[in-house]
Amino acid sequence: MAFQDRFDAGRELAARLCRYANRDDVVVLALPRGGVPVGYEVARALAAPLDLFMVRKLGVPGQEELALGAIASGGVRVLNEPVIRSLEITPEEIEEVTAEEQQELRRRERLYRGDRPPLAVRDRIVILVDDGLATGSTMRAAVAALRKLRPGWIAVAVPVGAPSVCNEFAKLVDDMVCALEPEHLHAVGAWYADFTQTTDEEVFELLEQANEAMADSTGEQRRSGERRADR
Repeated sequence: MAFQDRFDAGRELAARLCRYANRDDVVVLALPRGGVPVGYEVARALAAPLDLFMVRKLGVPGQEELALGAIASGGVRVLNEPVIRSLEITPEEIEEVTAEEQQELRRRERLYRGDRPPLAVRDRIVILVDDGLATGSTMRAAVAALRKLRPGWIAVAVPVGAPSVCNEFAKLVDDMVCALEPEHLHAVGAWYADFTQTTDEEVFELLEQANEAMADSTGEQRRSGERRADR
């Protein structure tokens, strides 16, 4: 086990992202739910705003932990064709799973955001954060959807990931940061002492805390500028 929990992993990851600190063009987008505690610590260390990027795994019927693909905001769907072929999953089953997960994705967007609009990412540096990469299908969907919003730079950052998947993302995005690449990953949770599922309430609370911290920081910067102008 490399990390105590997701917050500890976020602090470790942030230390490898210091080149993005204290810039006004950086946004941290966390993949709910497990990526949010990690992203919270990254955003805090970099003094960057934190938001969500909604992605849902498409689980194999009867083996939901195994991903046949993923969907993301914006109508993007990424399918894991080798898994689909090997398990002979039918198009009808894929569409049924997709419809269910789209409904859950919309529910969570309403729950986490309320009336708050997503952060603008066009022409900005966007750091996509999750708690780990196993197959990478969820993150692939996130990257594909994010490109539609035309950011200036995409970085993917995770505390732990399979070496082959991290190498793939290194070619797919502008920057790939993985704190730990074990030869035998087995499961992301195996590298955490505490991998308890992050709740909806925790996601909401962390977003609120991050927004309040950024508002306080912005207000202080504005007041500091006003004081310098008065001298």
